[in-house]
Amino acid sequence: MTTEFRHNVTLNLAKPNVRANFRKAMDGLMSRRLDQFPDKAELERLRTQSMAIRANALSKLPELLEQLETNLTRNGIHVHWAETPDEANHIVLAILQQHNAKSLIKGKSMVSEEMGMNHFLEGHGIDCLESDLGEFIIQLAQEPPSHIVAPAIHKSRQDVAKLFNEKFPDIPYTENIDELTQAARRILRDKFYAAPVGISGVNFAVAETGTLCLVENEGNGRMSTTVPKVHIAVTGIEKVVEKLSDVPPLLSILTRSATGQPITTYFNMISSPRKPGEKDGPEEVHLVLLDNGRSNIYSDPELLATLRCIRCGACMNHCPVYTRIGGHSYGTVYPGPIGIILEPQKAGLDVHGELTQASTLCGACGEVCPVRIPIPTLINRLRYDGVRKDASTTVGTGSRRKTGEAAAWKSWAWAASHPAIYNFGAKTATRLHGLFPSNMGAWTNVRSAPQLAEQTLHERLKAMGVDHE
Repeated sequence: MTTEFRHNVTLNLAKPNVRANFRKAMDGLMSRRLDQFPDKAELERLRTQSMAIRANALSKLPELLEQLETNLTRNGIHVHWAETPDEANHIVLAILQQHNAKSLIKGKSMVSEEMGMNHFLEGHGIDCLESDLGEFIIQLAQEPPSHIVAPAIHKSRQDVAKLFNEKFPDIPYTENIDELTQAARRILRDKFYAAPVGISGVNFAVAETGTLCLVENEGNGRMSTTVPKVHIAVTGIEKVVEKLSDVPPLLSILTRSATGQPITTYFNMISSPRKPGEKDGPEEVHLVLLDNGRSNIYSDPELLATLRCIRCGACMNHCPVYTRIGGHSYGTVYPGPIGIILEPQKAGLDVHGELTQASTLCGACGEVCPVRIPIPTLINRLRYDGVRKDASTTVGTGSRRKTGEAAAWKSWAWAASHPAIYNFGAKTATRLHGLFPSNMGAWTNVRSAPQLAEQTLHERLKAMGVDHE
């Protein structure tokens, strides 16, 4: 049976242009990241510090969330809690309806993708326009993001030029990146002024001060959070940090790990709606805190490390599997190494458990993670949970267990613990090596079938006069 994931992989492996786009983009991102960390000792110190900051925040998560809500409310920001994406979407919809809003402008937000916000709101007659250039491109193409930092990274400039020419025939055809960017800016500028509501994500939510921090390069996030009268921020509950002083180290390693920049062009700090006498800013600010399975992840001492993620995408950039199959193969909001540990925990191993096989366990993702998430270890843990029926906090535990496979391993374990039986089986197998099948299903689709030796190891040693007892 061909699963959706396997179908997607086969489909994308057959697109050499997309694979070339990914290879070129990943090589560039890896090179720029490497240039930003010439001092390995400084990098490791910053990774350790960032890991400690995130681990500290998670160790106090319930208290920090309460403190965050208290300080945000004191600052005049409305706080909403949502257990599921559907609940979060209805909260956003209610705010929009309260202001009779029929359109909104969006800054980049992976949590809004997690919520399926655009599709939900459009179903209620509300026009959602992405303002981030990458998100704008894939919205025009009616595609989901293929990367959490660079959503349209799978497209070449020629792809984008053809797309713009198709959607905006009045704009002269050009493959010049600067001209394409300026064209998108002109299209979006009027939308910023007309939209009554702006929506953004959150990179860090500071409990100490009640501040929402937003990292971006294009200025669209600042426009989305400043020009419209109402600003709605959406984020996962794990994005909270304890103190404002925790932000600089995280910001430093985030930008350098994500795009190879010492710092992004814009760093926005939002602590309140517009105050009397101020000339800009929204008149009303809302924060929607989404759980969506995060509390369940939080309850497991080992899997808790997943929530340290600061969404830099470095694990994807260095992953040999992601680079070859592309982000769309995963069929999930979060692709790549972080996706294959996060998505099965959110939706269940019975839904996305197969993603845990999309790894060579080379360890590159764990080596570059700025907050030291042990991704390979967690992949193995989820693989274990998928085939075991033992008690576990992971949703869908044991759902990938196959009766025949389990019986085969039990039989092998029994035989291996009985030397006489094991030796008899080994000798029999070597004598019948010519009957060993050449077709072993998916394993031999891309590999040669293993060949059994004509003698067991013990027989070869005995013939050589080696004492092997």
